[in-house]
Amino acid sequence: MDGTILVADDDRTIRTVLTQALTRAGCKVHATSSLVTLMRWVEEGKGDLVISDVVMPDGNGLEMLPRIGSERPGLPVIVISAQNTIMTAIQAAEAEAYDYLPKPFDLPDLMKRAAKALEVKRHAGQSRTVRGNVERPEAAATDLPLVGRTPAMQALYRLVARVMNTDLATLITGESGTGKSLIARAIHDFSDRRSMPFVVASASDLAGVDGPSAIVAKARAGSILFDEVADLDMDTQGRLVRLLDALGDSAPRIMATSQSDLTERMERGAFRQDLFYRLGGVTIAVPALRERVDDIPLLAEHFLARAERDGAPTRRFAEPVMELIRAYSWPGNVRQLENIIRRLVVTSPEEEIGRAEVEQVLGNQPEIEPLMGGGSGEKLSASVAKHLRRYFDLHGGVLPPPGLYQRILKEVEVPLIEIALDATGGNQAKCADLLGINRNTLRKKITDLDIRVTRRRKLM
Repeated sequence: MDGTILVADDDRTIRTVLTQALTRAGCKVHATSSLVTLMRWVEEGKGDLVISDVVMPDGNGLEMLPRIGSERPGLPVIVISAQNTIMTAIQAAEAEAYDYLPKPFDLPDLMKRAAKALEVKRHAGQSRTVRGNVERPEAAATDLPLVGRTPAMQALYRLVARVMNTDLATLITGESGTGKSLIARAIHDFSDRRSMPFVVASASDLAGVDGPSAIVAKARAGSILFDEVADLDMDTQGRLVRLLDALGDSAPRIMATSQSDLTERMERGAFRQDLFYRLGGVTIAVPALRERVDDIPLLAEHFLARAERDGAPTRRFAEPVMELIRAYSWPGNVRQLENIIRRLVVTSPEEEIGRAEVEQVLGNQPEIEPLMGGGSGEKLSASVAKHLRRYFDLHGGVLPPPGLYQRILKEVEVPLIEIALDATGGNQAKCADLLGINRNTLRKKITDLDIRVTRRRKLM
């Protein structure tokens, strides 16, 4: 790697790590904790690449991007941020950042992206088009519960940001309560079509001779969302196909949601193949909440804060509560989590929400079968293969970050050891014997993987 890189981050450790890694890779590095200093370097013509945090002591890194583009067209900027929401990814795309990475980031992945950015700059010349600041519905955006730092959600954010201003028909799939309609609304609200109507169309809107044309006329050049297209009967699907075929050059953007497996429905003859291909210009698969358990504490705190903004009393969770919330299967996904948090905020007699209150509320909620097994007769390897394929699909045709093998091993290893400890009542000698590994190896893994060890009730 060859070039001069400007690093702006208020975290000294991150500045040190990036400086050392980039210097070893052959680059010159200028690092600062100030956006003022960063902009002075940019104006002086220094740097072939900028790596900048968002929240800085003297400003917002995203707001600097239009100015950087104006001063130095063609200078790529990689945004890194601890604000793990869809807003950050979308705003980075709006400001035409070269790339966006959430914190904590994978250093080899960042180095790879930096090398690619320097290579692109060398070959692209001065061709970058700069956008000015754009108005966004900020108040509405802060209420979007599209929050998460897990790889699956970060990949989803980046895919949404990439397709936001395209004309591709978009199919958003996922279980009920995962936020499919919210994603469709976010795509519209932050796109170039934001000033035009957002129309949600139902089967009844497609009925009659004038139904389809009325929908298009109402949406104009905005967006149309067909919610739960799997519920449309075959006649209505046919009318929708004809509507899509008749769209002209100034057509609205088409989006659709489905919680059903449309491929399986096509095989049964319950969904038209021609409609599937017209709706699936790009498919966004939204993971279930149980597939991104590490996002649950972030979402829970988000809903507590939202309830407080809405006038509810201040509440916080007692320390053991979050483990209980994480352990629940959440068949209703994010929508169910929000409803439970709102209920706890209202019914809790104290500022601190205790374990007993959460157990009582969750005890009245439905459970679902475990992800693997569940009496389906499916082999473990087949179930794992489905989840791995879903992980690749979430990246929208882009390869996942390097280091996948170790990440997947860790994802499997942690729950395996935790469940084995549960099954042996927390006895590490029995657990090591059950797993077929040395006891010292088990102890090292418990430490390295940060697995909490308590005396557990032995499973029967």
